[in-house]
Amino acid sequence: MDFGFIGAGNMVSAIVKGMTLGTGSFEGKNIFLTSKSVATAKKLAEECGATACQTSLEVIAHSDVVILGVKPNVLAVILPELQQAFAKKNPLVVSIAAGKTLEYLSEYFPEKTAIVRAMPNINAKIGASTTGLCCNEYVSGEQKQLVKDIFSTIGTVTEIDESQFSIFSVIGGASVAFAYLYMDALAHAALKAGMPKKQALQITAETVLGSAKMVLEGGEAPWPLIDQVCSPGGTTIEGVSALQAGGFEATLVKAFDAVLAKDNAFGQKK
Repeated sequence: MDFGFIGAGNMVSAIVKGMTLGTGSFEGKNIFLTSKSVATAKKLAEECGATACQTSLEVIAHSDVVILGVKPNVLAVILPELQQAFAKKNPLVVSIAAGKTLEYLSEYFPEKTAIVRAMPNINAKIGASTTGLCCNEYVSGEQKQLVKDIFSTIGTVTEIDESQFSIFSVIGGASVAFAYLYMDALAHAALKAGMPKKQALQITAETVLGSAKMVLEGGEAPWPLIDQVCSPGGTTIEGVSALQAGGFEATLVKAFDAVLAKDNAFGQKK
Protein backbone atom coordinates (compact mmCIF):
# COMPACT_ATOMS: atom_id res chain seq x y z
CA MET A 1 0.00 0.00 0.00
CA ASP A 2 1.47 3.34 -1.09
CA PHE A 3 0.60 6.76 0.33
CA GLY A 4 0.84 10.12 -1.40
CA PHE A 5 0.82 13.59 0.14
CA ILE A 6 0.07 16.71 -1.88
CA GLY A 7 1.51 19.48 0.27
CA ALA A 8 4.32 19.23 2.79
CA GLY A 9 3.54 21.91 5.36
CA ASN A 10 3.52 21.65 9.14
CA MET A 11 0.55 19.27 9.38
CA VAL A 12 1.67 16.91 6.63
CA SER A 13 5.16 16.94 8.15
CA ALA A 14 3.71 15.93 11.52
CA ILE A 15 1.63 13.14 9.96
CA VAL A 16 4.47 11.69 7.88
CA LYS A 17 6.87 11.83 10.83
CA GLY A 18 4.23 10.19 13.04
CA MET A 19 3.74 7.41 10.50
CA THR A 20 7.46 6.73 10.14
CA LEU A 21 9.80 8.19 12.77
CA GLY A 22 7.28 8.43 15.60
CA THR A 23 5.65 5.01 15.55
CA GLY A 24 7.31 3.08 12.77
CA SER A 25 3.85 1.88 11.73
CA PHE A 26 4.52 2.71 8.07
CA GLU A 27 7.65 2.54 5.93
CA GLY A 28 9.04 5.65 4.30
CA LYS A 29 9.61 3.79 1.04
CA ASN A 30 5.83 3.62 0.63
CA ILE A 31 5.30 7.37 0.98
CA PHE A 32 5.43 9.90 -1.88
CA LEU A 33 5.49 13.65 -1.32
CA THR A 34 5.22 16.85 -3.30
CA SER A 35 4.75 20.51 -2.44
CA LYS A 36 4.65 23.91 -4.10
CA SER A 37 8.27 24.27 -3.09
CA VAL A 38 9.68 20.88 -4.02
CA ALA A 39 12.56 21.60 -1.65
CA THR A 40 10.16 21.37 1.31
CA ALA A 41 8.94 17.94 0.22
CA LYS A 42 12.51 16.83 -0.46
CA LYS A 43 13.65 17.81 3.05
CA LEU A 44 10.75 15.93 4.66
CA ALA A 45 11.35 12.92 2.42
CA GLU A 46 15.02 12.79 3.40
CA GLU A 47 14.11 12.86 7.10
CA CYS A 48 11.58 10.05 6.79
CA GLY A 49 13.01 7.85 4.06
CA ALA A 50 10.19 8.82 1.69
CA THR A 51 10.27 9.85 -1.97
CA ALA A 52 9.93 13.47 -3.09
CA CYS A 53 8.10 13.97 -6.38
CA GLN A 54 8.26 16.90 -8.76
CA THR A 55 4.49 17.10 -9.36
CA SER A 56 1.14 16.13 -7.88
CA LEU A 57 0.50 14.00 -10.97
CA GLU A 58 3.55 11.91 -10.09
CA VAL A 59 2.32 11.47 -6.51
CA ILE A 60 -1.13 10.31 -7.64
CA ALA A 61 0.35 7.83 -10.12
CA HIS A 62 2.30 6.14 -7.32
CA SER A 63 -0.36 6.14 -4.60
CA ASP A 64 -3.24 3.97 -3.41
CA VAL A 65 -4.15 6.65 -0.85
CA VAL A 66 -3.76 10.38 -1.57
CA ILE A 67 -3.84 12.87 1.30
CA LEU A 68 -4.65 16.43 0.27
CA GLY A 69 -2.57 18.53 2.65
CA VAL A 70 -3.07 21.99 1.14
CA LYS A 71 -5.00 25.03 2.37
CA PRO A 72 -8.77 25.16 1.64
CA ASN A 73 -8.44 27.98 -0.89
CA VAL A 74 -5.82 26.01 -2.84
CA LEU A 75 -8.05 22.99 -3.50
CA ALA A 76 -10.18 24.73 -6.12
CA VAL A 77 -7.00 25.78 -7.93
CA ILE A 78 -5.20 22.42 -8.10
CA LEU A 79 -7.98 19.82 -8.24
CA PRO A 80 -9.42 20.59 -11.71
CA GLU A 81 -6.07 19.90 -13.37
CA LEU A 82 -5.70 16.63 -11.46
CA GLN A 83 -9.09 15.11 -12.33
CA GLN A 84 -7.84 12.85 -15.11
CA ALA A 85 -5.03 11.52 -12.96
CA PHE A 86 -7.44 10.70 -10.13
CA ALA A 87 -9.84 9.04 -12.58
CA LYS A 88 -7.05 6.86 -13.96
CA LYS A 89 -5.62 5.76 -10.59
CA ASN A 90 -8.84 5.91 -8.49
CA PRO A 91 -7.12 6.16 -5.09
CA LEU A 92 -8.73 6.64 -1.69
CA VAL A 93 -8.78 10.42 -1.15
CA VAL A 94 -8.26 12.01 2.26
CA SER A 95 -8.65 15.77 2.75
CA ILE A 96 -7.49 17.74 5.79
CA ALA A 97 -8.72 21.08 4.40
CA ALA A 98 -10.85 22.98 6.89
CA GLY A 99 -14.47 23.56 5.97
CA LYS A 100 -14.49 21.59 2.72
CA THR A 101 -17.37 19.11 2.87
CA LEU A 102 -17.56 15.66 1.35
CA GLU A 103 -20.09 17.01 -1.14
CA TYR A 104 -17.75 19.84 -2.13
CA LEU A 105 -14.84 17.47 -2.55
CA SER A 106 -16.85 14.94 -4.56
CA GLU A 107 -17.38 17.50 -7.33
CA TYR A 108 -13.70 17.24 -8.26
CA PHE A 109 -13.46 13.45 -8.43
CA PRO A 110 -15.03 10.66 -10.50
CA GLU A 111 -18.39 9.34 -9.34
CA LYS A 112 -18.17 6.86 -6.45
CA THR A 113 -14.69 7.99 -5.38
CA ALA A 114 -14.01 7.02 -1.76
CA ILE A 115 -13.39 10.24 0.17
CA VAL A 116 -12.51 10.87 3.83
CA ARG A 117 -12.49 14.22 5.62
CA ALA A 118 -10.03 14.43 8.50
CA MET A 119 -9.22 17.24 10.90
CA PRO A 120 -6.08 16.82 13.02
CA ASN A 121 -4.65 19.61 15.16
CA ILE A 122 -1.18 21.06 15.65
CA ASN A 123 -0.52 18.85 18.69
CA ALA A 124 0.17 16.20 16.06
CA LYS A 125 3.75 17.47 16.19
CA ILE A 126 4.20 15.63 19.52
CA GLY A 127 1.83 12.74 18.79
CA ALA A 128 -1.01 14.29 20.81
CA SER A 129 -3.49 15.40 18.14
CA THR A 130 -7.23 15.01 18.50
CA THR A 131 -8.34 14.03 14.98
CA GLY A 132 -11.93 13.86 13.74
CA LEU A 133 -12.94 12.09 10.56
CA CYS A 134 -15.99 11.33 8.45
CA CYS A 135 -16.40 9.32 5.25
CA ASN A 136 -18.66 9.21 2.24
CA GLU A 137 -20.69 6.12 1.40
CA TYR A 138 -18.05 4.70 -0.92
CA VAL A 139 -15.40 4.24 1.78
CA SER A 140 -15.11 0.60 2.80
CA GLY A 141 -14.59 -0.60 6.34
CA GLU A 142 -11.00 -1.54 5.51
CA GLN A 143 -10.32 1.88 4.03
CA LYS A 144 -11.79 3.64 7.06
CA GLN A 145 -9.63 1.57 9.39
CA LEU A 146 -6.57 2.36 7.30
CA VAL A 147 -7.21 6.09 7.65
CA LYS A 148 -7.72 5.65 11.39
CA ASP A 149 -4.40 3.80 11.52
CA ILE A 150 -2.67 6.68 9.76
CA PHE A 151 -4.00 9.36 12.09
CA SER A 152 -3.57 7.18 15.18
CA THR A 153 0.17 7.65 14.68
CA ILE A 154 -0.25 11.29 15.73
CA GLY A 155 -2.80 10.94 18.55
CA THR A 156 -6.41 9.97 19.12
CA VAL A 157 -9.04 9.56 16.38
CA THR A 158 -12.80 10.10 16.68
CA GLU A 159 -15.39 9.43 13.98
CA ILE A 160 -17.72 12.43 13.68
CA ASP A 161 -21.02 12.74 11.82
CA GLU A 162 -20.42 15.29 9.08
CA SER A 163 -23.36 17.38 10.28
CA GLN A 164 -21.26 18.07 13.39
CA PHE A 165 -17.88 18.36 11.70
CA SER A 166 -17.76 22.14 11.90
CA ILE A 167 -18.38 21.87 15.63
CA PHE A 168 -15.48 19.46 15.90
CA SER A 169 -13.32 21.90 13.95
CA VAL A 170 -13.82 24.38 16.79
CA ILE A 171 -13.45 22.16 19.85
CA GLY A 172 -10.89 19.77 18.36
CA GLY A 173 -8.96 22.20 16.18
CA ALA A 174 -9.21 25.92 16.91
CA SER A 175 -9.59 25.45 20.66
CA VAL A 176 -5.94 24.43 20.80
CA ALA A 177 -5.12 28.10 20.24
CA PHE A 178 -7.60 29.06 22.96
CA ALA A 179 -5.80 26.75 25.39
CA TYR A 180 -2.42 28.22 24.41
CA LEU A 181 -3.81 31.73 24.91
CA TYR A 182 -5.20 30.81 28.36
CA MET A 183 -1.84 29.39 29.46
CA ASP A 184 0.10 32.36 28.15
CA ALA A 185 -2.23 34.81 29.88
CA LEU A 186 -1.78 33.05 33.23
CA ALA A 187 2.00 32.98 32.76
CA HIS A 188 1.98 36.71 31.99
CA ALA A 189 -0.04 37.35 35.13
CA ALA A 190 2.47 35.36 37.16
CA LEU A 191 5.30 37.32 35.53
CA LYS A 192 3.61 40.54 36.58
CA ALA A 193 3.38 39.20 40.14
CA GLY A 194 7.09 38.39 40.19
CA MET A 195 7.62 34.81 38.97
CA PRO A 196 9.87 34.10 35.95
CA LYS A 197 7.65 33.46 32.96
CA LYS A 198 9.38 30.24 31.93
CA GLN A 199 8.71 28.70 35.34
CA ALA A 200 5.16 30.04 35.42
CA LEU A 201 4.39 28.61 31.98
CA GLN A 202 5.68 25.17 32.95
CA ILE A 203 3.55 25.14 36.10
CA THR A 204 0.51 26.37 34.17
CA ALA A 205 0.92 23.79 31.38
CA GLU A 206 1.36 20.96 33.88
CA THR A 207 -1.74 22.10 35.73
CA VAL A 208 -3.79 22.22 32.52
CA LEU A 209 -2.54 18.74 31.61
CA GLY A 210 -3.50 17.39 35.02
CA SER A 211 -6.91 19.05 34.86
CA ALA A 212 -7.59 17.50 31.45
CA LYS A 213 -6.61 14.06 32.75
CA MET A 214 -8.91 14.58 35.74
CA VAL A 215 -11.89 15.16 33.43
CA LEU A 216 -10.96 12.26 31.12
CA GLU A 217 -10.01 9.72 33.75
CA GLY A 218 -11.76 10.87 36.92
CA GLY A 219 -15.32 10.41 35.69
CA GLU A 220 -16.55 13.80 36.90
CA ALA A 221 -17.81 16.77 34.90
CA PRO A 222 -15.91 20.07 35.16
CA TRP A 223 -18.42 22.03 37.26
CA PRO A 224 -18.53 19.60 40.22
CA LEU A 225 -14.73 19.66 40.15
CA ILE A 226 -14.81 23.45 40.29
CA ASP A 227 -17.02 23.18 43.38
CA GLN A 228 -14.47 20.87 44.99
CA VAL A 229 -11.65 23.37 44.44
CA CYS A 230 -13.66 26.36 45.69
CA SER A 231 -13.70 26.43 49.49
CA PRO A 232 -16.31 28.64 51.24
CA GLY A 233 -14.88 32.13 51.55
CA GLY A 234 -11.62 30.91 49.99
CA THR A 235 -9.27 32.24 47.35
CA THR A 236 -10.31 30.19 44.31
CA ILE A 237 -13.96 31.29 44.40
CA GLU A 238 -12.74 34.88 44.20
CA GLY A 239 -10.94 34.09 40.96
CA VAL A 240 -13.86 32.12 39.53
CA SER A 241 -16.24 34.96 40.39
CA ALA A 242 -13.92 37.47 38.72
CA LEU A 243 -13.80 35.34 35.56
CA GLN A 244 -17.58 35.03 35.47
CA ALA A 245 -18.03 38.75 36.09
CA GLY A 246 -15.60 39.47 33.26
CA GLY A 247 -17.59 37.39 30.81
CA PHE A 248 -15.14 34.48 30.60
CA GLU A 249 -17.71 31.89 29.54
CA ALA A 250 -19.62 34.27 27.29
CA THR A 251 -16.39 35.29 25.56
CA LEU A 252 -15.50 31.65 24.91
CA VAL A 253 -18.94 31.08 23.39
CA LYS A 254 -18.42 34.12 21.14
CA ALA A 255 -15.04 32.73 20.06
CA PHE A 256 -16.67 29.35 19.35
CA ASP A 257 -19.38 31.02 17.25
CA ALA A 258 -16.82 33.05 15.30
CA VAL A 259 -14.77 29.99 14.34
CA LEU A 260 -17.92 28.01 13.50
CA ALA A 261 -19.16 30.78 11.20
CA LYS A 262 -15.81 30.97 9.40
CA ASP A 263 -15.66 27.20 8.98
CA ASN A 264 -19.16 27.17 7.50
CA ALA A 265 -18.17 30.01 5.15
CA PHE A 266 -15.22 27.95 3.87
CA GLY A 267 -17.66 25.20 2.98
CA GLN A 268 -19.73 27.54 0.84
CA LYS A 269 -16.88 28.88 -1.28
CA LYS A 270 -15.60 27.32 -4.46
